[in-house]
Amino acid sequence: MEITHIEHIGIAVKSIEESLPYWEGVLGLKCYAVEEVKDQKVKTAFFMVGQTKIELLESTDPEGPIGKFIEKKGEGIHHIAFATKNIEGALEEAASKGIQLIDKSPRLGAEGLHIAFLHPKSTGGVLTELCENKQK
Repeated sequence: MEITHIEHIGIAVKSIEESLPYWEGVLGLKCYAVEEVKDQKVKTAFFMVGQTKIELLESTDPEGPIGKFIEKKGEGIHHIAFATKNIEGALEEAASKGIQLIDKSPRLGAEGLHIAFLHPKSTGGVLTELCENKQK
């Protein structure tokens, strides 16, 4: 599997608007994009820190994955995302090594990235996202 860098760290929040004073006012980061991903029932906000992004995740539906996560665990780190040059190959390799896949094939995510998740039951408790930018 060829991982090139940490693409982003996903953080579940109850409200992006209420979270902005910390990220922008305290840390001095600038939100450069807000986007709704309807099929994932989430609104996202992105900040750059060097080459890595921070992605705030606000649920648009209490029954969506972020809504359920916050209800169960509260706000906080939701996942870590790694960039790869071949997401299909990375998924095949992970599966061949016994990793449980949430997504057996990539789907479209925020910022037009092709994404797929690996189940935390087989990744040491860390929800892991693989991302490929096919727009380059």
